[in-house]
Amino acid sequence: MMGGGNMQQLARQAQKLQQQMQKMQEEIEAREFEASAGGGMATAKVNGKKELISIEIKPEAVDPDDVEMLQDLIVAAVNEALRQAGEAMEQGMGKMTGGLGMPGLF
Repeated sequence: MMGGGNMQQLARQAQKLQQQMQKMQEEIEAREFEASAGGGMATAKVNGKKELISIEIKPEAVDPDDVEMLQDLIVAAVNEALRQAGEAMEQGMGKMTGGLGMPGLF
């Protein structure tokens, strides 16, 4: 049976880990991730909260006869920026939980 001191130490460690994870999450949420598609014709910027901040479209990408291509460029750029933000969060959380024997917790 575990003694009370060991349980208290474990609880303190868990609380410290929770605080570190919260801080890391806040830092990632404040970061910005940018990705482009079509050789830079469309560029999307998202934050770590996976919110779209801005989108830039080069004038030469706008072809009234090929709106579908422009739509595809925008979707590709946004999805890549969101993927980068998600990957940063997973990596950060993985560093925190890796030593706990809880892979995939986040």
